[in-house]
Amino acid sequence: MRQDEQSVLASSFGTAAAAYAEHRPDYAQAAVRWALDGAPGVRVLDLGAGTGKLTATLLGLGAEVVAVEPDSAMLAELRHALPGVRALSGSAESIPLPDASVDAVLAGNAMHWFDMDVAGPEIARVLAPAGVLAGLWNVMDDGVDWVAGLAQVSGSAAIGPRDTPVSWRAETAEMHLPKSGAAARFGSPEQAEFAHGQIRTADSLVATLATRAGMLVMPEQQQQATLGRIRDFLAGRPETTHGEFTLPMLTCVLRVRRL
Repeated sequence: MRQDEQSVLASSFGTAAAAYAEHRPDYAQAAVRWALDGAPGVRVLDLGAGTGKLTATLLGLGAEVVAVEPDSAMLAELRHALPGVRALSGSAESIPLPDASVDAVLAGNAMHWFDMDVAGPEIARVLAPAGVLAGLWNVMDDGVDWVAGLAQVSGSAAIGPRDTPVSWRAETAEMHLPKSGAAARFGSPEQAEFAHGQIRTADSLVATLATRAGMLVMPEQQQQATLGRIRDFLAGRPETTHGEFTLPMLTCVLRVRRL
């Protein structure tokens, strides 16, 4: 993907910040616990925190959290939802925290937007010795038949790279490692997956998929056509046509340690 395309996609979420806050899922607690396992303390930076989905899970596990988010609309939603959290404007490439000030850096559905050539050394700077860096992604379990069908109907704009387990493993295998000598600041990456789910209706699942970056930048006519195909598919499946259902998901984690 070209840098200009990446930038457009990465900056699209603020246009749907309220919908993102309402419809995006939280993260499996077991996955967050694994991400933090071995961290030298409880000071955690939620980097690229969005509207605070991961921040809320971290708080529920007793972490001391500071959230950093570059998009002002997303940051406003986070501050509204979690007024007691220290929430700062900043980015992975320019973190507004002192050296060695956190024991873990976590990123929920955000690390693929980071420029790791710049962000890698910056994350290493704010991490305490032996600190943990982990990215978490909620992906759809396409091992379930109807979810696999949904992925086919939706197209890559709605369910794309990193959105199913196999593609996530391939796309994130070395995502933590900067392309410069700063890679030496981190150990070898580890991957793990944890069962998760989200209670949805057909309408709320359509609304969730509409908050994906590829959908947000899509021309209106094309977007409505895509969402229409998704609605038709969900209406035709016995698992999703009546009332609430559980969307089968995994919270997938990629973890490295600061050397």
